[in-house]
Amino acid sequence: MTALQTELQFSRRGGRRKGAGRPRGTRVSHAARPRFGRVTPVHVTLRMRDHVWNLRSRRSFRRIRSCFEKARGRFGARLVEFSVQGNHLHLILEADSDAALSRALQGLCIRIAKALNKMMGRKGPVFGDHYHARLLRSPTALVRAIAYLLGNAAHHFRQRGTDPYASRAPEAAAVLSASRSWLLREGWRRAKNETSRRRSSCAAG
Repeated sequence: MTALQTELQFSRRGGRRKGAGRPRGTRVSHAARPRFGRVTPVHVTLRMRDHVWNLRSRRSFRRIRSCFEKARGRFGARLVEFSVQGNHLHLILEADSDAALSRALQGLCIRIAKALNKMMGRKGPVFGDHYHARLLRSPTALVRAIAYLLGNAAHHFRQRGTDPYASRAPEAAAVLSASRSWLLREGWRRAKNETSRRRSSCAAG
């Protein structure tokens, strides 16, 4: 089983002992794990544990952005949008398969955990037990996910203008990857334009 964890732990057969059992980390259950075998956009939410410092501070975000850059385009997954909130991350990734998504998130989260722990002078997991992942199979679903992600700061923090902790900030280009799928290259834009036309028609009527 491939699991997204902040630490890799290997169990040994034997009697019951302290700390035995399923390793703690950030993972998704078999029932909830999305399965796909072709290039697909995915909306991923990663929540932090209570002890982790505010992610929307300059020192935290600087380390997270560095991890994005180092993990850029690795393991068959590409970061195309992100939004950093106080205690969680929203990511839209384009992954070649569910296995690629799992590997990419595992690598990214290990980097982020190490960076944040070094900053805080701590050790151990920084992510919650599970991450949420939702496949975005249609242009409409993708448009809604991008709008939700980019509007998160305005909703939670009354952020006005471009959010400096999200993927539309000018300096974010260095950590993003070019998409390969039709949905992310053209499909979502067509759906966005169609939605705008419908709203304009309703307003005019």
